[in-house]
Amino acid sequence: MKRSRGRNRRSGGNPQNAFNNPNRHYESVGPDVKIRGSAQQVLEKYLQYARDAQTSGDRILSEAYFQFAEHYQ
Repeated sequence: MKRSRGRNRRSGGNPQNAFNNPNRHYESVGPDVKIRGSAQQVLEKYLQYARDAQTSGDRILSEAYFQFAEHYQ
């Protein structure tokens, strides 16, 4: 019988580093926009969109952008 390797086994390095990388890039699809970048960049972009929507008087869209921004704080 053939020996099987563990499914969760990674080759080389510390497997926890893959999840703690501060330079990890995200791709977010929000209302009417697709944003790419680090968590900080995505957060800042959503906050800017929320402020712009608030300034233009669109309370619903503004709240939606603020809620998307919360996920990256």
